[in-house]
Amino acid sequence: MGQTKADVRDTMVEVGDSSILRISPPWFKPEYEPSKRRLTWPNGVIGIIYSGDEPDQLRGPQHAKAWVDELSKYRYPEDTWDNLEFGMRVGEKPQVIVSTTPRPIPIIKALVKDPSAVVTRGTSYENQANLSPSFIGRIFGRYEGTRLGRQELRGEILEDNPDALWQRQSIDDLRVRQNPPCSRVVVGVDPEATSGENSAETGIIVAGITMQEGKLQGYVLDDLSIRASPSGWASAVITAYYKHKADIVIAEDNNGGEMVEYTIRSVDSKVPVKRIHASRGKYTRAEPISALYEQQKVHHVGFFSDLEDQMCEWVPGDKSPDRLDALVWSLTELFNAGEPATVDVPKITRRPEFSGIRGRQF
Repeated sequence: MGQTKADVRDTMVEVGDSSILRISPPWFKPEYEPSKRRLTWPNGVIGIIYSGDEPDQLRGPQHAKAWVDELSKYRYPEDTWDNLEFGMRVGEKPQVIVSTTPRPIPIIKALVKDPSAVVTRGTSYENQANLSPSFIGRIFGRYEGTRLGRQELRGEILEDNPDALWQRQSIDDLRVRQNPPCSRVVVGVDPEATSGENSAETGIIVAGITMQEGKLQGYVLDDLSIRASPSGWASAVITAYYKHKADIVIAEDNNGGEMVEYTIRSVDSKVPVKRIHASRGKYTRAEPISALYEQQKVHHVGFFSDLEDQMCEWVPGDKSPDRLDALVWSLTELFNAGEPATVDVPKITRRPEFSGIRGRQF
């Protein structure tokens, strides 16, 4: 089981250097049937593929052994783990192997403390013989001595950074599995102008808002951030817009100006885009959004591990990362917090919904 079907296929089964098909000896190589999500070994053992974004798949089936990769990155790690454990009921000693980055989320902390668990740690330094020299020079030099380096290179489970604007516990306390219908949905974009190996990702965060018991409540619905060319991230933005039936795309134009709007419209001219120019400091923009979390007004629908890492590690004064910037733009638009935006398209208003069809008036 991996984070998504693609992760299982590419990393665990087919392509990765440590994938099952690559490390299996010719005389004991399983038959792989992708359409059936099945691996069958010569001795009759059958392995079934599951993905962490569909935890309900695990309801019903039973297993003797399981390999779970990158549990800390799953959208629904608690639900996935619970459903898996209920199915570990075959044989005298059912076992689960979890290989994962040690993000400090509740399920990882609980597993490490479980007396029945055997914890094995490995660092990137111990694996240098299998790594590219350029990777070692670039990544080790950049992250050694940092909190992120302690997690990613040395395998440490870190506590919250006391200097960060967000804390994991407050995000966990407000996390939900499902969101109510939202009265407005936006796609926030922090674009990256280049797509090279060393380029940052384009942050793409979807958020919605609704009124509950007389109070506005925001919901972070999706993180579709991507490292891609301008046309690639524009396509991802359009996908997010239609997938979540959004009302508008909010894009920072500091890095690209009119190019940002042009790139999105070149993929789909019907998508409304509002360009925002950041004239104030990142801390000034992020602080009101952090306050919304403290006021219990923002909920994450599932886990967004990469986004939450950025939120809980970013310290005011440092360069703010892509996903965090996109989150701030989304929630600023929805809650009308922070600085006023420069609108480069006519105001969008909703028409009443009829028969499930969502109309838009320009």
